Amino acid sequence: MAVINGSSRENGNTENLTNKVITDIEFTNFVLRDYSIQTIVDQRHTETGFQPVNDDYDQLIEAILNHDIIIFSTPIYWYGMSSLMKTFVDRFSQSLRNTKYNFKELMQQKTFYVITCGGDKARIKGMPLIQQFSYICQFFGAELNDYIIGEANAPGDIERDEYALMKAKQWNQFFKRNINQNQINRN
Repeated sequence: MAVINGSSRENGNTENLTNKVITDIEFTNFVLRDYSIQTIVDQRHTETGFQPVNDDYDQLIEAILNHDIIIFSTPIYWYGMSSLMKTFVDRFSQSLRNTKYNFKELMQQKTFYVITCGGDKARIKGMPLIQQFSYICQFFGAELNDYIIGEANAPGDIERDEYALMKAKQWNQFFKRNINQNQINRN
């Protein structure tokens, strides 16, 4: 299991909710704020394709590709994913042109989840973010398996969102039962 953490704040609500999901589960935590990932220079349609970029993206995406389950964990910032997550996802275009592997095919084999938190009626206003991740998964020929939207704004607010906490506990129990048996499949 790979957790791609797109929060710019350490110990924020989204990170805390994600930690409840992955308690006592083997996972690799990729905290995007700890990596240098440059914004994309779109060279999809040039003859030579993307030029090498001197940052951590290639190393990061190759490590993530070694996992079967991917959890995108990002706070809702201005009704979308964080800029750290968006920059990372934008670079998928570069991976699509990478001749070392078939990125789309590899991503199609993954099982995807999203965990997010926000204020201002997040369960309603966060749905476009969930739809965006759903479309990203569909592009690869995969599905977004499930998501949790937490209602939280100030640090620690997530501890009052009983629905999100309950769902995080359910996910944790599901992963504990199934991850070791390799029984998690796309629905």
